[in-house]
Amino acid sequence: MVLKQKSDTLGALSSGLCLVHCVFTPFLFVIQSHAACCSHEEVPFWWKSIDVLFLIISFFAIHKSVQTTSKMWMKYAMWITWFVLTLIIINEHFSWMSLAEETIYIPSLTLVFLHIYNSKYCQCSTDAYCDVN
Repeated sequence: MVLKQKSDTLGALSSGLCLVHCVFTPFLFVIQSHAACCSHEEVPFWWKSIDVLFLIISFFAIHKSVQTTSKMWMKYAMWITWFVLTLIIINEHFSWMSLAEETIYIPSLTLVFLHIYNSKYCQCSTDAYCDVN
């Protein structure tokens, strides 16, 4: 299956696009505030919810990647990082805690790194070996 073979590439791409989305969001707010004199439109719904799409894609990429990794610590690292990213995104939507905008870059970059590292150094040689771990 293509997803099973390319899940690390998909995960790194998804996390990277999430990072780009997070980097450009402040610029969107600047443009929006500049345009506020002429328009009362808020940030588009699709822009505010695109991070949820990245989380969903990342979830499935991690799910497939941990099935083919040869390192147990990689499974935990990917899921813990994804969970932290999810909490930060939920916090952004509900404003439970005041966090610096840059906080989201840490788990995003970590997931990119973990997927790339996993694809290069942690692949199972056979499916039987992966089932044991």
